[in-house]
Amino acid sequence: MDLTASPAVFETSGTCYLLLSMFLCLWYRTSTGEITSLRLITAVKTPYLPDGRFDLEAYDCLLNMQIQGGAEGVIVGGTTGEGHLMSWDEHIMLIGHTINCFGTRIKVIGNTGSNSTREAVHATEQGFAVGMDAALHINPYYGKTSTEGLISHFEAVLPMGPTIIYNVPSRSGQDISPEIIEAISGYSNMAGVKECVGHERVKCYTDKGITIWSGNDDECHDSRWKYGATGVISVASNLVPGLMYSLMYEGENAVLNEKLLPLMKWLFCQPNPIALNTALAQLGVARPVFRLPYVPLPLEKRIEFVRIVEAIGRENFVGQQEARVLDDDDFVLISRY
Repeated sequence: MDLTASPAVFETSGTCYLLLSMFLCLWYRTSTGEITSLRLITAVKTPYLPDGRFDLEAYDCLLNMQIQGGAEGVIVGGTTGEGHLMSWDEHIMLIGHTINCFGTRIKVIGNTGSNSTREAVHATEQGFAVGMDAALHINPYYGKTSTEGLISHFEAVLPMGPTIIYNVPSRSGQDISPEIIEAISGYSNMAGVKECVGHERVKCYTDKGITIWSGNDDECHDSRWKYGATGVISVASNLVPGLMYSLMYEGENAVLNEKLLPLMKWLFCQPNPIALNTALAQLGVARPVFRLPYVPLPLEKRIEFVRIVEAIGRENFVGQQEARVLDDDDFVLISRY
């Protein structure tokens, strides 16, 4: 470019560059159909260093183990990844890091939902700008709104790219009813729903051709094979991705499902991700560092986990170290991060 050119030339060139960038972004953007075909999506854990910052080395190792185990997508910064304990800068950085390092090998779905529509819109713009394949959106929590308000909230973010709606009334305090999902199901970017209400709700949607992922590990086998769910967005796959892949891809397998149920139930003995954080620390996959208000499971539950690993087989779990029972003093609790 001629550096002596007039400001008008720079303005025109800048406009052309912006339009070209937007064109390339649209050209390479993941289609909604590529998201609706995913059967195993891991709601991935975010590991920490002792000072509370992200442990990206441990995170990258965990992502590699997910890919090797068969996971086709990851939720970054979701409930399991503790997105609610992140600043938005941290949040978008982690989405961008995941795309940069793993975007050619796995679909990256960024949790950019918020209680505030303004924040959800801004975060989703940023998430797609750094290359995420799809967005995950919760309904506004605590500051609940009306049915019409929920529809308007989702309509504000759906035009930006492929979107999964997350319904978990036990956390958000409000059910996203079928009326709401059906009202937004005509949007081309509506990929489907992560549904935690149960089998009958799953069947309600699959009968209408709406893509559903089970949000409950302990129900995902039956939701997949008996009620028509596409797959699962899983916590357990952080630990046993290969077995969860088998559960979603290799037909009904009541024996494997029964084998995994004790682990699945253990993972939710306290609010997620407390148990998962404890488990990954005991497997040596993540440092035993907790961002408060999360604290590790009590000793008896830590002992129970080691027994569960032995029953399922250590070879089926992520990591190389033997599962061990950590002492209370092994854990680091961070209040400033």
